[in-house]
Amino acid sequence: MTSIVTYQGSLRTTCLHNAGEQITTDAPIDNHGMGAYFSPTDLVATALASCFLTIIGIYCEERKIPFTSARVEVEKIMASNPRRISDIHLSIDFRGNDWDDKTLTKIIAAGKACPVAITLKDQVNIEYHFK
Repeated sequence: MTSIVTYQGSLRTTCLHNAGEQITTDAPIDNHGMGAYFSPTDLVATALASCFLTIIGIYCEERKIPFTSARVEVEKIMASNPRRISDIHLSIDFRGNDWDDKTLTKIIAAGKACPVAITLKDQVNIEYHFK
């Protein structure tokens, strides 16, 4: 078991990870919710950025490449009929790492091959923008 998700009413859920961490979700304002917490689709888009950085961290660790900083701004774009995530734009800032162009290219390729990106690739347009 990975988690237990419980409906709390008012379009909110609590999600309890098997290790004990808990998050709350809320329907977005444009879909009958209060928008006070991550929506389920926000979590999908955010999971992509988190997975991207995690895989890069693993890649760098295995190769003893220093990885000291990264920041990803996530933009999720919804479509309708049916309502779904159509696009996710990641604006990635790797400044602060001392990587040459060849290393950076390999690191980016590793991140783009993360499990979440592979899962979404045929369903969602993913755009990567690098600072």
